[in-house]
Amino acid sequence: MDKTVVSRRTLLGGALGVAAAGGLGVQSSVAVGDPVARWIRRNAVPLDDLGHLRRSIGTARIVGLGEAVHNTAEITRQKHRVLRYLVERMGFRSIAFEEDWSLCTQVNEYVRTGRGDLKAVIGQMSPAWRSQELADMIEYVRAYNARRRDKVYFAGVEYYSTRDLAYDAIDQYVARHAPGRLAELRRSLDPLRPRTTDMGKYVRWYWKEVADKAPYISKARAVYDLVRRMPDQVIVHHARQIVSFYEAFSLPDDEIPAYRDARAAENVRWVHRYTGDKVVYWAASAHTANAPGVRYVVPPMPDVTFRNAGSYLRRWYGDRYRILGFTFDSGTTLGPMGPIDMPPASADWFEARLRSARPELFSLDLRSPANGAVRQWLRSTAKTRGYPEIGPTSWMTGGSVGEWFDVLIHAREVTAATPY
Repeated sequence: MDKTVVSRRTLLGGALGVAAAGGLGVQSSVAVGDPVARWIRRNAVPLDDLGHLRRSIGTARIVGLGEAVHNTAEITRQKHRVLRYLVERMGFRSIAFEEDWSLCTQVNEYVRTGRGDLKAVIGQMSPAWRSQELADMIEYVRAYNARRRDKVYFAGVEYYSTRDLAYDAIDQYVARHAPGRLAELRRSLDPLRPRTTDMGKYVRWYWKEVADKAPYISKARAVYDLVRRMPDQVIVHHARQIVSFYEAFSLPDDEIPAYRDARAAENVRWVHRYTGDKVVYWAASAHTANAPGVRYVVPPMPDVTFRNAGSYLRRWYGDRYRILGFTFDSGTTLGPMGPIDMPPASADWFEARLRSARPELFSLDLRSPANGAVRQWLRSTAKTRGYPEIGPTSWMTGGSVGEWFDVLIHAREVTAATPY
């Protein structure tokens, strides 16, 4: 297990953050006269030019860019392309990213000022993000900001490895602006500080070895209560993540996924409110999709069922939250021990139906006019691949493809990302 952050597989009960959406009952070969196949062929747009996405995105204030699996070169590059379009052509100015909040404050410093060591920061990220392709995206944001006054803001939406810098920021702020309360703050804040820079080790200690977690939660809430009415909202947000960290890892394992996604949704909303910007939510489709009842099958472990972040965002924002799902048929992804083969989509997975489209890479607006057979297909129960390391026996369901996504961006084949 990685020494800087707890593994995503452990955090999520085995398979979160790795799936897209699909449809049941798909045949391995699509009949020539099949109305769904005809509709896909008619509406699939080659991804040579992204201008057609403007209509699909419309007046959205938040756009979710969800990936079927992490660590593929092609999906990360295409998400990067769409991000550039959103920033340069549609005025999006914030990125809400599926990574720890405290660590991403360092990414934000890097992209806005150029200060910091990007390689060192990415080295502390979850393994899903340690790729050259992801670094290229961050370097693009830095270069864009270097010539702009209206700079792009970069924020993490996760709490799962809240580092010492969050504690330092709170302590320094109170020392400067409310020194009379500093001693009170430190009575609660100091006992919570991680005593190591190895956040994976600290998480495992607190999660699995601390029997009585109530004092930690009580102190974390006391810190939040002390700063919550102070004017600096970033300081308040630091405190909120500390509470989330200690609360989350006090829960039974099967309750953590729902807690995590509820907090992620709140954090995306916080970025939108704090900046006033249009926001790109960059994460796995498991989080960005509108999936209030997503379920993962991860044998031999128990299934994992939870309400995901995207379903909260759709409830809060309606059509002002638009969801782009980046999917694929087959290829390889970069796993902890090297490339992982991902065979072609199973006959009962949604992606199998997309083979009827001719382009190797295309977008498909799922809100395009459709007849009854297509509408039924879009509304049918969904199924797709799950955790790549487990293989085809891991899959995801819950909801329908039309519920989960507004637009699909589909690649026929993907390759493993380049280690960074």
